[in-house]
Amino acid sequence: MTTAVGSVFSAVLDPVNRHDPYPLFTSLRREPVSVTADGRYVVSTFDAVSALLPDPRLSSAGAVTDLVGLPPSFLMQDPPDHDRLRRLAYRPLGPHWVADLEPKLVALAGELAGDLRPSTVDIVDDFAYPLPIRVICTLLGVPLADEPRFRVWIDRALTAVQPDRGALEELAEYMSELTAAPGLLRDLAADGGMSRAELVSTAMLLLIAGHETTVNLIANSALVLLRRPLWCDRLVAEPGLEIRFVEEVLRHDPPVQMLTWRTALDDIPVAGTTIPRGASVTLLLAAANRDPARFAHPDRFDPDRRPAPHLAFGAGIHYCFGAPLARLEAQVALRTLAPILAGARLLEDPPEYRLSAVLRGPRHLRVALDPPSTLS
Repeated sequence: MTTAVGSVFSAVLDPVNRHDPYPLFTSLRREPVSVTADGRYVVSTFDAVSALLPDPRLSSAGAVTDLVGLPPSFLMQDPPDHDRLRRLAYRPLGPHWVADLEPKLVALAGELAGDLRPSTVDIVDDFAYPLPIRVICTLLGVPLADEPRFRVWIDRALTAVQPDRGALEELAEYMSELTAAPGLLRDLAADGGMSRAELVSTAMLLLIAGHETTVNLIANSALVLLRRPLWCDRLVAEPGLEIRFVEEVLRHDPPVQMLTWRTALDDIPVAGTTIPRGASVTLLLAAANRDPARFAHPDRFDPDRRPAPHLAFGAGIHYCFGAPLARLEAQVALRTLAPILAGARLLEDPPEYRLSAVLRGPRHLRVALDPPSTLS
């Protein structure tokens, strides 16, 4: 059974509700599968979303048209091309790539924290953004000195209602020039398994996805600490708690709220409704992660809850390529920030949020740091 939910889903997309979309998700979850006035199928319960994520009848290809003369990244492709490109992208990293990064991550987080002097600071601009951007630039061989240039292009591409073709073209040209620099991109080029266009498309995906969602994950985690300082004390006193804490942030306030680029390749029955062939489908990860049929007291933030799988990283062949790195970066960030934010005061609540309904996180987190929090 479906129901017209255009006004509720439109409210989810409206930036005015970005600070708290969860009551809207609760309303949408009354029907596992709903249809908007324009024929989009919106899926919101845990069971329905988790059933569709790995379903090969739900395609990720074709929903995003060619914008800059490049093939879609593997994120927007189906097998066999998806499998080939994803495998090639992963091959140069090796089995221990994330573990090998941890000492460098800890040192970098400590360096950034050391620059947070007692004053008014922006946790996003001064910590949550520079940590993952420096890591992904190092991995790919992207000069950090170029960050002001490509940050503008990425912001223009992600915040516009329609992707900014000019920004994407400039980013594509820039990434193409970097394939000879030491790093993952040069390794991918040397492998020879990708065409030049596929290499540039993959490079753009890795740069953008390699930091954007992690910025939001760290910022969402920091916001919890600022609103509930007791967690700062517990994170300091209980080594290892940061692992459960990050998983609860991923469940409770995921940085990727929804997947909007799926298309039904066949009639797909799910939760008593048949999604017709050719229909556009949106999977609401954030709504599914707060489904009371799956999680007890789902709106309560509780890292002590019994572990249960969430859908923040998706599932199936499109399970987040960078999930291990994102988890580690957020865990290191929490260990570093907890003693600092224990004495901080959030200056704007709710904070200013990014415009995107897909990638949700504070655009800024301005706080006042007391001297004891950084000098102790």
